[in-house]
Amino acid sequence: MAAVISSPLEFNVEDIYVDLQHVVGRRLLLKCEGFNFAGSVKLKAAVEMVDALERDGRLRPGGVLIESSSGNMGVALSMVAAHRGYRFVCVTDVRCNRAARRWMEALGSEVHVISEPDREGGFLAARLAHVRELLRADPGYVWLNQYANPGNWRGHYRTTGPEIAKAFPDLDVLFVGAGTTGTLMGCARYFRENQPGVTVVAVDSVGSVTFGAPAGQRLIPGLGTGVRPQILEESYVDDVVHVAESDTIAMCRRMVRCGFLFGGSTGTVVCGALEWLRANRAGDELTALAIAPDMGVNYLDTVYDGKWVERSFGAAPTDPSADH
Repeated sequence: MAAVISSPLEFNVEDIYVDLQHVVGRRLLLKCEGFNFAGSVKLKAAVEMVDALERDGRLRPGGVLIESSSGNMGVALSMVAAHRGYRFVCVTDVRCNRAARRWMEALGSEVHVISEPDREGGFLAARLAHVRELLRADPGYVWLNQYANPGNWRGHYRTTGPEIAKAFPDLDVLFVGAGTTGTLMGCARYFRENQPGVTVVAVDSVGSVTFGAPAGQRLIPGLGTGVRPQILEESYVDDVVHVAESDTIAMCRRMVRCGFLFGGSTGTVVCGALEWLRANRAGDELTALAIAPDMGVNYLDTVYDGKWVERSFGAAPTDPSADH
């Protein structure tokens, strides 16, 4: 039957999974979250957070939303704001993909691009400082603060976690990328309360401070932080894997050679999942699933651009898992 909708927020394909057996040499299921009008998993959290503000009376018609984002959340909030009649100001930085910035602007959002990182907290700390400056200048702005907002993880507790549990009731291990940790916390909380036998593994980028690792340069937006998110509760996470960005790029290119154009975060999560499965000597009898936050079109100028990769990493990265 045809689906007829009146809102871009009503459409989200929740049940597409890819078996990466023929791509990576072992059975690893990938939940594809990019099939909605915002193009990423972030739409779920964006709707949840805005809904909560409306219910609480903090956001009224004609209001102005403000948020810091590396890209996907900014696009999602731009779409929600455009549909519901709000203004939206997104504070991002130079690592944000050009396509994402243009997408936000096309939806009517005002985009501020931070060009210099904070000495200690990197680009995220610099973005948050700019948000606070704008709030001091105009108290009428409404800041969602996805790094501390429980609506960020509640959106996934209500949707992503139950969707996975319904599709794979025999799930053994779930791999989730860690950015703001909204997807991670929502899924981890859901499975801890409903299927505690599921092992939840966080996959983070090398250079991210989220789980206490030393800070370092990161060029690919999406995963990793320079400031630990307040919504993170490590007690819900069973293990953590850190992946170098060069390995992320190699994995993205490995998948695209088989026709799957995924985003940088997906390359990181798949690489981390394979590393964990090898280290734990897990066989194909284990039901293992990873979450792909978005597709790869927005990364054509970075991850999939040979000149950008050469400028950023010096040479084309080699796939660390190709011989396994």
